[in-house]
Amino acid sequence: MMEIGLTAFIISAAASAAFTLFIRNVLRSAGIGDRPIVTEHSHKAGTPTMGGLGMLLAVLLVTIIYRNNPYLVLTALIILTSAIVGLLDDLIGLKVKEVQKIIRNVSEGPLEVGQLVLKPGEEARAATDKAKRDVEELLERGLVEVVGEAPIKSEVSEGEKILAQLMIGVFLVIGGAVTKLGGFNLGLAAAPIVIGGMVGAINAVNLIDGMDGMASGIMLIASLSCALLLGLSAAALPFVVLAGISAGFLVFNRHPASIFMGDTGSFALGAGYATAVMLTDTVYFGVLAIAVPVVSVIISLLHRAGVIRLPVEPLHHTLHYRGMSERMIVLLYWLITAAVCGLGLYLSGFTF
Repeated sequence: MMEIGLTAFIISAAASAAFTLFIRNVLRSAGIGDRPIVTEHSHKAGTPTMGGLGMLLAVLLVTIIYRNNPYLVLTALIILTSAIVGLLDDLIGLKVKEVQKIIRNVSEGPLEVGQLVLKPGEEARAATDKAKRDVEELLERGLVEVVGEAPIKSEVSEGEKILAQLMIGVFLVIGGAVTKLGGFNLGLAAAPIVIGGMVGAINAVNLIDGMDGMASGIMLIASLSCALLLGLSAAALPFVVLAGISAGFLVFNRHPASIFMGDTGSFALGAGYATAVMLTDTVYFGVLAIAVPVVSVIISLLHRAGVIRLPVEPLHHTLHYRGMSERMIVLLYWLITAAVCGLGLYLSGFTF
């Protein structure tokens, strides 16, 4: 089985790299690129997005080859469903909803703009309604100046996103393959956990997809760790494929990225990972392996609830805002993920 696992990984990685290159060239020819809303990422404007299509094609190819593996077939179907949902969101995002002002503090002291406190010389984007009102007042007083504009893409509402993610979870429930979770035979009672886990995983990966190579690198490490936990058995094949497509995509997504996965990719990776975890009942380790995305989601929720205050959401953008380089942040997140996965494998009795 070790040889089959290695072969599947190589095929997945090679196919993902090849299809991603193809998709990147097509998107470049069509002039379809990203519009970053974070001012520090303005230099990435125009980078092709929707690169998740390359990973999706790779998954479908590998599934045809290993079509007798029921774990992979069901995981691939959920990945396809979630990729379509994410693609719709990416397509809607090609339309500009509004143009927000980027302002600089030209006063001699700190200024409050929305939830941010700008030091003299610092720049920020007026995103919230409060920030926009503050900017108008500060402009009249001559305390800030407009230094640029940020085109904000259209998005489906949060409610519609959650509804679509719930639908993906329902698809998995209808499949009837997940009745045992956490070592307990739950039967139909597993349904709400399956649906909730699906929504959580999709949002966790989607949130962490904010810097070059961050999401693909974390999913490579987490998926490979889950495959090792299962001893590269037949049940581990979906994790091997997820690790492979992440590795192949990382060839073009590492810093400086020449393509982004978009919601097409982050939805597919999150849903595929959740499906594989629940099909193999590796819930405890599976959640531990993506601890970094999970903690990021928790911190963002606390920020939105007003419990804590971040200058920029999510956490990795705050770290960047505070002066840490993008490469260092991504490397830090990779190392934390690798350390957590290594500890989890050690505690589970795995021998390297």
